[in-house]
Amino acid sequence: MFGWARQLRAKSKGHRAKSVLILISLLLCVGVARGQETSGDLSGGAGIFRPKNPESKRSPTRPVVRPARPNPATRPNPAEIEAKFEDALSDGNDARDARKYAAAETAYRGAIKLKPRDARGSYGLGNIFADQQRWDEAEKAYRDALNASPANIEALLALSFVLVQPRTGAINAKRFADAEDFAHRATSLQPTNAVAFDRLGVAMVARGIFNADAEAAFRRAIELDPSFVVAQVHLARVLRHMNRFSEADPLYTSAIAQAKDAPTLVLIADAMQAEQRWNDSEPVLRRALELDARNPGALFLLGRVMTVNKRYAEAESAFKRAGEINPKSFQVQNLLGRAYLGLERYDDAFKTYERAAELASDADRKQLGGSFGFGGVGDGYLNAGRTRDAVRAYDRALQLDPSNADVQRKATAARAKGSE
Repeated sequence: MFGWARQLRAKSKGHRAKSVLILISLLLCVGVARGQETSGDLSGGAGIFRPKNPESKRSPTRPVVRPARPNPATRPNPAEIEAKFEDALSDGNDARDARKYAAAETAYRGAIKLKPRDARGSYGLGNIFADQQRWDEAEKAYRDALNASPANIEALLALSFVLVQPRTGAINAKRFADAEDFAHRATSLQPTNAVAFDRLGVAMVARGIFNADAEAAFRRAIELDPSFVVAQVHLARVLRHMNRFSEADPLYTSAIAQAKDAPTLVLIADAMQAEQRWNDSEPVLRRALELDARNPGALFLLGRVMTVNKRYAEAESAFKRAGEINPKSFQVQNLLGRAYLGLERYDDAFKTYERAAELASDADRKQLGGSFGFGGVGDGYLNAGRTRDAVRAYDRALQLDPSNADVQRKATAARAKGSE
């Protein structure tokens, strides 16, 4: 056990009666939440965590109206390149804050072209990918930032965050271990950085470590910054898993009462959902949306509650609004398709799963071939007597997951029925 962990563990024994926590929730460990009626994966958390924007300094001489494009034959001098780079970063930050992700991506890519060895451009690009749950792209961008600046604390912490997001495939354990390593590097580089210790604890929890070491990491973060809400949130979850409910449970009520902004309320709701407390999370999310009607995390989590409770029309509304803000989120489109399955709107489900397939990673595409994807659409068509459409849906499922024996069997039966 780390030296600071031993000290904090001993210290905590004499102070457990005192609650040093104010707010509860979970920032990163969205985990793989299981839907009650589907036994399916309802994971994801668009917009729940938001790394800081890269630092930038807009050129003081820059006019409000963007100047005309310079003559390509004129080679800018270093001062001009620097000014353009800072302006591009600022443009990216402004667009990201306005949730104009396409514009932000263009701006950050422009910054990278101007100064490819400056970590801020790649870091900013990683941020907007993380905002949209484009985890593979975010991971690559953050790694590029670290290659340019190995001691970049913000990139280390953001990469640690991205790596604990569960992704379809067999290498999550390696990602979680890497997340812990990057967070530990951050604590070594900045031993007084509370966020770094929080990230370390989160990486441990992602690996299934709910013990004194994880508790000590969060307590160290709180010791460094007693007002650090996120670390308090994570500590509470660890305490619940250690069956210390009398310390953890009252914190939910306190958190809700004291939360003043939408992001904090989203954190609280996310923690509740991680504990399968779906109904408890709904009023928290509605409060968050009263404060910020376009918060993508709140909309996504609300849609997830509605899906679990089979309130599919309300789920559709939430996911469609989330999709308008975050159009490149695979999880939003995936769960919107599931809502359409529940509503028995199979044509809409088919179209939505097609959009999800365009956004999916190779591993995610495979899950779209199952019962909560095109396979389920095929079942719906078949039950509705639309045999040809069922065959079309099953064939699409097999394109995405050729090894799915259940869908192969259903496709063969549907073709036989259609030829009768």
